Amino acid sequence: MPKHSQHRRRGKYALDADDIDWLESTPEAGDGPPEGDRWSTWDQSTPTAKGPRPYPGWLVTELAAVDTELGVLKTGKEADVHLITRGVPGTDRVCLLAAKRYRAHEHRLFHRDSGYLEGRRTRDDRTNRAMAHRTSFGRQAIAAQWAVAEFEALCRLWELGVRVPYPVQIVGTEILQEFVGTPDGYAAPRLAQVTDGLGDLWEQLVAAMVTLAREGLAHGDLSPYNLLVRDSELVIIDLPQIVDVIAHPAGPSYLDRDARNVATWFAAKGVPTADPDALAALLRREAGLPT
Repeated sequence: MPKHSQHRRRGKYALDADDIDWLESTPEAGDGPPEGDRWSTWDQSTPTAKGPRPYPGWLVTELAAVDTELGVLKTGKEADVHLITRGVPGTDRVCLLAAKRYRAHEHRLFHRDSGYLEGRRTRDDRTNRAMAHRTSFGRQAIAAQWAVAEFEALCRLWELGVRVPYPVQIVGTEILQEFVGTPDGYAAPRLAQVTDGLGDLWEQLVAAMVTLAREGLAHGDLSPYNLLVRDSELVIIDLPQIVDVIAHPAGPSYLDRDARNVATWFAAKGVPTADPDALAALLRREAGLPT
């Protein structure tokens, strides 16, 4: 049996037809917090919609905490990422979080989604038809599915020891995760902006990609622009399109493309061991695919 076959199952965060209403729901408006923009949403997520235990010591989980918006970190066609603080008023209990919010269905969504959505059908035929025809409900279902897919991927990779932002929780189509940057709110640079220590970063990346391949997974859209570097450590971000390379009809091609994208970049920067063909062959072997 292939070593990754045990993971080819519905994840504990995977989307059900019955989940759509939950993902579309928002809490009822109530009295606002004494300071900040909203009460902490920590208690609005079920246990399976929160990150892996044990929760990190830096994470504020007190119900008296409030969330304060600090600005937009990144805008995109599918989602925007906001920087927020979550803290308990009058105390030093505070943390920075990145809030990734997938766009509402009336906005343009997922310009490259059709290829990734293959093999991600729900158990509800009505939802599948709506998604295929991009109806209003179908587009909202796609947004919900992608949010859940990314949260599930972050949780799974975190538990595997792959360096990704810690997934704090998911509420509707908002994913709250660890902010990768400085304590004063400056985001870590993308790999594309980094010039030092590339040999070590290459080794970190190969190790992470091998771990994914052994699980039968590919990032699906890996590039120097969705890899962050914080304190000489590589952090993988943007995972909604993670691909099961066995179940997905085009899975091996996504694996090859990831290898080509990153190895070509590192080779152009002078890293002698960065070879696109060699990396693709290694990942295929680790995934149990023909080379």
